Amino acid sequence: MVRPPRAVFVTLLATALCVSLVSGADAVPGSLPAAQVQAPAVLAPAKAEGVAPTAAGVQKVLAPILKDPALGKHRGVYVYDASRGEPVFSVGSATPYVPASTLKLLTTVSALETLGADHTFTTKVVSAVNGSIILVGGGDPLLTVKRQTDPTDYPTRASLQALAVSTAKALKAQGISSVTLGYDASLFTGPAINANWEPKYVPEGIAAPTSALWVNEGRLTPGMAKRAPSPAQAAAAAFATQLKAAGIKVAGVPKAAVAPTAAKAVAQVASPSVGEIVEYVNLHSDNDGAEVLLRHVGLATKNGGSYVGGVKGVKATLTKLGLDVTTATIEDGSGLSRTNHVPLDVLAGVVRVAASEDHPELRHLLTGLPVAGFSGSLEDRFAGPGAGSGTGLVRAKTGTLTGVHSLAGLVRDRTGTLLVFAVATDSVPVPKTLAARAALDRAAAALANCGCAV
Repeated sequence: MVRPPRAVFVTLLATALCVSLVSGADAVPGSLPAAQVQAPAVLAPAKAEGVAPTAAGVQKVLAPILKDPALGKHRGVYVYDASRGEPVFSVGSATPYVPASTLKLLTTVSALETLGADHTFTTKVVSAVNGSIILVGGGDPLLTVKRQTDPTDYPTRASLQALAVSTAKALKAQGISSVTLGYDASLFTGPAINANWEPKYVPEGIAAPTSALWVNEGRLTPGMAKRAPSPAQAAAAAFATQLKAAGIKVAGVPKAAVAPTAAKAVAQVASPSVGEIVEYVNLHSDNDGAEVLLRHVGLATKNGGSYVGGVKGVKATLTKLGLDVTTATIEDGSGLSRTNHVPLDVLAGVVRVAASEDHPELRHLLTGLPVAGFSGSLEDRFAGPGAGSGTGLVRAKTGTLTGVHSLAGLVRDRTGTLLVFAVATDSVPVPKTLAARAALDRAAAALANCGCAV
């Protein structure tokens, strides 16, 4: 997600503070008159709620779209009136669907609930015996090799380069100029590759072996690229290079180790907040980031740092949030497994809960949703016939696998009612892929364009 430069935020904040100080009769002495700082409204205020939608009204706008043969035989939609707190319409929702990447909503809301939006993950270097140091992974999914140079990149990530510079400074202060290096990725346990994924996913660069220590999400080169067979080892090798650049000699090859519990920290860097990571994962449909968050949910719920423990933690957390997952099958955190099956009311329910007044701590789930036609995995969507009315109005997580397409998110209809929805199909003939995706766009756009009262 690209955010305006910090200077823009500072300017806006300063303007807002100025207006608040000088408005009304109690203006600060010596300040500008209120008439000189007030500006006309750019947009009319959003209504808290509009005309109540009806099942018949929603059906009227969605029925023609859901009849599109491109959607295959197993298609459905679930619509919830978040302004009034009640379901409005559903069809084809009796059986669960393969969610693809909309499953990330379940993982990320669980991370927000169990860890907290402000939580960060620490990558550190600790001292060991005989002049050795150990690089300890804390499960930072966005750790990079070098510092970011583009100030508009979001979020700002921790880097091995920064960690190496701090480590070198601390070591030199102790008179140390040469070390041996170990690396510890023991925070996560169990298989690094999910047994329910197709074997080709890792070699093809769709996902990496999940690790508590990696850089660039295990990639050897940027993009959908080949992944390191041992991401932790690759991260340690990259760190050794950065240490050498910072003036510390590294003897030999980095080796796997387990840091002593009482080991003294030499230097450390912190990840972006969980809230920022959740925004990134959902905006870009980041498989690797989702799998790391799944492991953290497992640890936070005391189910362990494996993907099995993470799944147990997600189910327990969703149940705690009031969602019925008894008929859901969850196998991973990213939605890559085709054996995942989730009811539409659960996919929509995660968004509903995050939007409720009772759970302000979950708002990052909403702020990270792609915006139709503008950002993330929806940047190039909603351009076809009948979908343009959703541009800029629909916020939704996408899901895509071969034969599987889904959208789950929210939209305010033209009378002001906030609607939460999930629409999906997992039976699309391959030649109809683009047509099916376009039909889902039209369905979401139809909700944005209707009052749905009749």
